[in-house]
Amino acid sequence: MVAKKLSSFYSFHSLLPFTIMDRYLTSELLPTFLFGVGAFSSIGVTIDAVFELVRRVVESGLPVSIAVQVFLLKLPNFIVLAFPMSTLLATLMTYSRLSSESELIALRGCGVSVYRMVMTAVMLSFVVTGLTFLFNEQIAPAANYQATLTLDKALKSDKPKLKQQNIFYPEYRDIQEKDGTKNRILTRLFYADQFDGKQMKGLTIIDRSTDGLNQIVVAESAEWNGAQSIWDFYNGTIYLVAPDRSYRNILRFEKQQLKLPRTPLSLAEQSRDYGEMNIAQALDQLNIERLGGDRQKIRKLEVRIQQKFALPFVCVVFGLVGAAMGTIPQRTGKGTSFGISVIVIFSYYLLGFITGALGQAGVFSPFIGAWLPNFIGLGVGIFLLVRVAQR
Repeated sequence: MVAKKLSSFYSFHSLLPFTIMDRYLTSELLPTFLFGVGAFSSIGVTIDAVFELVRRVVESGLPVSIAVQVFLLKLPNFIVLAFPMSTLLATLMTYSRLSSESELIALRGCGVSVYRMVMTAVMLSFVVTGLTFLFNEQIAPAANYQATLTLDKALKSDKPKLKQQNIFYPEYRDIQEKDGTKNRILTRLFYADQFDGKQMKGLTIIDRSTDGLNQIVVAESAEWNGAQSIWDFYNGTIYLVAPDRSYRNILRFEKQQLKLPRTPLSLAEQSRDYGEMNIAQALDQLNIERLGGDRQKIRKLEVRIQQKFALPFVCVVFGLVGAAMGTIPQRTGKGTSFGISVIVIFSYYLLGFITGALGQAGVFSPFIGAWLPNFIGLGVGIFLLVRVAQR
């Protein structure tokens, strides 16, 4: 019946941006997509959050109202992850059903090319890409951070709150040897046991930034003096050591001001996890990490930032792959389509994990480490689409 309608009206409506065929395919895709979002996000949040929250309620006395609140706050993060998977499921199941019922054959008989049929799924995938980017930037990070604060507040309400523990901040510099080679050496090492939101406690600083003078500072506490842009150290000792490691002097103090970078405080104040930061916040954190010179942390953050850009476009890749696979003439049921979707999703995220790890290890650039799975998936989708179109 649909094929007959298209046969009559396609020649006219093909000139319009949204034809009868597009409306029909959209009406078939949307219910399956929404079902996938609900199913995948429910499975994810149940496995990752619900079991842990139930354990907290039983063992730690977490109020049920707080557990429900944390559950709702964690849900947007899993909706973001469900968007690409639901796009794949919807396109694969819809186009497979239309193919098994010979609807796609009828459309091709009316002169509609495979490329035009798949274009509807790709365009809808771009819409989902925009939604994914919106959730991943504006909603999920803030919700994750609020969930962490809510849970910590509920579980630690009777304990003094520590914003962060074990603050470790190294600074490096490159020096050129007499033979022309460059070596990277430690300039300064800043360590604090904890940060309570105002003061650092239990500090040890090894300072090698001044030629001819090495010093080790051990202090009970320290805080940043914003008016003078300097650190105020309390109840400590400064050990002065010559470059040949011989003893020079020991200075004990009740209060001592030292000109050190503010970066350790910025690191302590920035207590968010990668999943709790949007791109702008992650870029700010990257600038702070670059001051410290820890290449491993810098590399990891660079890869994570690129992955935040790459994740929304997985929807386009999955939309193309699912539609291309679905248009292959076959008779498959919903169970088979769901199974194929699971295999494709698992393969993609396994590849993404491997390339991301290689990006962090320096084998790939951060861009390639994050985007290579998308490029491979896009290539596979185009290859399958061309093969179907040539039949």
